[in-house]
Amino acid sequence: MRMGVREICDVVFRPLTAVDIGNQHFDAGQPVLYLDTAKTSSLEGASTTVYAQGGKGNPRLIGWDGEKTLTFTVEDALISPVSFSMLSGAGIVQGSSTTGQTIYTHQVYDLVVETVGTGDTAKYYVKLPADVRNGDKIVVSKEAPIYATILDSAGGPKTFLSAVKKAEIFTDAGLTTGLTDAQFVDNQITIGASDALYFQLADANYTDVDVKGGNTVRIDCYTAHQDGAQEIQIDAESFAGYYYIEADTLFRDEVTGQDLPAQFIIPRGKIQSNFTFTMANSGDPSTFTFTIDAFPAYTKFNKTKKVMAALQIVDPTDAGGHNYADTTIIGHTNRTTGADIYGEGVDTADQAANMPYTNSIFDTATKANGDEEP
Repeated sequence: MRMGVREICDVVFRPLTAVDIGNQHFDAGQPVLYLDTAKTSSLEGASTTVYAQGGKGNPRLIGWDGEKTLTFTVEDALISPVSFSMLSGAGIVQGSSTTGQTIYTHQVYDLVVETVGTGDTAKYYVKLPADVRNGDKIVVSKEAPIYATILDSAGGPKTFLSAVKKAEIFTDAGLTTGLTDAQFVDNQITIGASDALYFQLADANYTDVDVKGGNTVRIDCYTAHQDGAQEIQIDAESFAGYYYIEADTLFRDEVTGQDLPAQFIIPRGKIQSNFTFTMANSGDPSTFTFTIDAFPAYTKFNKTKKVMAALQIVDPTDAGGHNYADTTIIGHTNRTTGADIYGEGVDTADQAANMPYTNSIFDTATKANGDEEP
């Protein structure tokens, strides 16, 4: 049987010990990650050879093989918090309104200056509508102040303003009904889902001519998220772990053209904690490579021998359309007499006594019967 290989692997990772990833607990052997969006996968073996050398010309005399390594590499088209945590050894923090776990993210809004009042009572605000805020909860604290930057006509920074104070933040459904001082809980602005936020930048006594109606201002702030938010934390002490890895693919039979299920098994694979994020505005999207070193270990159903990897090929029809059941050499079955071997009408006592074949076809008895060496 000869086969060709031209199919990607679907890979499943199972931890060798119980592990917690984010707020999810996984038992040893429980599937943690399925990679069914891989672009390439490969299994590479390597070893080193040392030689005894000597004599004239110092030729190689004897070789010793050793230091065998096996590396399984999977390039995935997509990434998830779990797969990135496994790849980098990072921890996952899950935002939750139940536990109060909050994830803080940086946010910017480009808004237009509005003028309220005239003359000495004029004030200048930027309005953050509810649909632009999209439910974000804005944080105002010493660690997370709100800054405003006036932009030029090309959208570049022109004038940098000081931090917006809490007393300069207002909420209301609109300017026409008057503004209400913003209320805060744990430094987060409390606001209705359909209400707008207003940030006061200056009043009529402000001397900077850039703060005036119609100008574009960038508000730089931080927002708080709980349910649905995740944070991946990469520290210097955590690395990728060890997993029982199964990779399913297809091998195509040369004779029948049938695709046969095949599976690579790595009973103890260590993911290398190396990764690269490639972010660009052109070309192919970034891929994520898992490089796995294989170590000797027992597979699930064979505890008698440690292996670095195993390859299983399954023919679902058992026979597979081939005649592999008869392992005897065709033409040798049931030959028990000299006539069976040396030709019709030849049955000497010497030949019969040596059945089945014990003599060379070029021996004396054979030649005596008229056969010649080629």
